[in-house]
Amino acid sequence: MAVMNVDVSVDAMAEALLADGYLIVEGLAPGLTARALAELRADIDAAPLGHTDFLGPRTKRLGGLLRRSPAVQELVIHPAVMALADRVLQPHCARYQLNFSGVMHLLPGAGAQELHRDGDIYPIRHPAPPTLMPVMWALTDFTAANGGTLVVPGSHLWEERRAPLPGEVLSAEMPAGSALVYLSGTIHGGGANVSDVDRTGLALQYSLGWLRQEENQYLANPPEVARHYPERLQRLIGYDYGGPYLGFVNGDTPQRLLQPEHDGPRNRTSPEVDALAARMQRHRWGNVEPVPTPPESQRDGVHVNTGPIGQHDTR
Repeated sequence: MAVMNVDVSVDAMAEALLADGYLIVEGLAPGLTARALAELRADIDAAPLGHTDFLGPRTKRLGGLLRRSPAVQELVIHPAVMALADRVLQPHCARYQLNFSGVMHLLPGAGAQELHRDGDIYPIRHPAPPTLMPVMWALTDFTAANGGTLVVPGSHLWEERRAPLPGEVLSAEMPAGSALVYLSGTIHGGGANVSDVDRTGLALQYSLGWLRQEENQYLANPPEVARHYPERLQRLIGYDYGGPYLGFVNGDTPQRLLQPEHDGPRNRTSPEVDALAARMQRHRWGNVEPVPTPPESQRDGVHVNTGPIGQHDTR
């Protein structure tokens, strides 16, 4: 398996992640994960069991974690994770965002989850550039016996309909405090807990800033709650531009909702976001054939602005 320790460079981690579709970083934040488990314990105990086979009748799930646990807030913006997201997601967006926060608590007797790709929530055919970078933090030890997450290395590059053979599915075994990082196209699923101990994982997913978030962060963390978070976290959950002219409110940055009254000019983008957008890769969507450009002799000299619509608002 692709297992690294915290001393490995982020560039090497990102290279392995993009090549194999997953990466385990052992011992990344054991103190924070221990705190998170303690802060979430009462809510986990009170959480309901899943009501479908996919959610798991022996699995407890819990969402909206930021307002429940200060330690989770710190894990969301962990420097190593942010550095990986910079390398994996940033080439395809001006801003990436927190997509989902959740606990997956497998009780003894929990069955294996159906293998799937998290990226299938979007209508994008595989293989494709990553739309998500999920991180599964081990709040307890993950073993093959207690339901450690199953991953299929290299499956992020497979054709869409290819199914893994039994020998291609591996169990992500790792001690508490470690993190499994994978990609939107990586086939994976929760393992079966055939042990006599619980297995608790904390899932934090990051997505391209121009996509709809799986978990509605604005309702989970409304302004009166989010204004108490660190600014980096506020921006990551969506109180920021998702790109030039994307996500403004009242013609200005969403940060205004969390700051004191401001009487300066309103801006629908920022120089930083504009610069990041100028560097991002642009991808073709669908099979629409472009209309050929007419020869120079047939043009009338009319200039067409192809920049964001906010730069030339229609009247």
